Amino acid sequence: MTHDLLRPERQAPLEVKRVLGLAALDVMERYLASRADFVGERYSMADIALYAYTHVADEGGFDLGPCPAVRAWCVRAQSSHIPIAQG
Repeated sequence: MTHDLLRPERQAPLEVKRVLGLAALDVMERYLASRADFVGERYSMADIALYAYTHVADEGGFDLGPCPAVRAWCVRAQSSHIPIAQG
């Protein structure tokens, strides 16, 4: 994802959010390396909340390639996903 078309005053905050997003993915990856889900050993509201953004991370320019545990979790979570109807 390129930010070249953004005004400079918009680029800096976006880069901060990108760094924070990568840090969040790192936390998720390390956590899911030894667990199937985020709370206990079953799919919960925590998983639903995190799945909402994580499954579309590529749309924000985030590559899940280096996050095998997150990718596997997304595949498992996808079976519970109900897409929002587009009208």
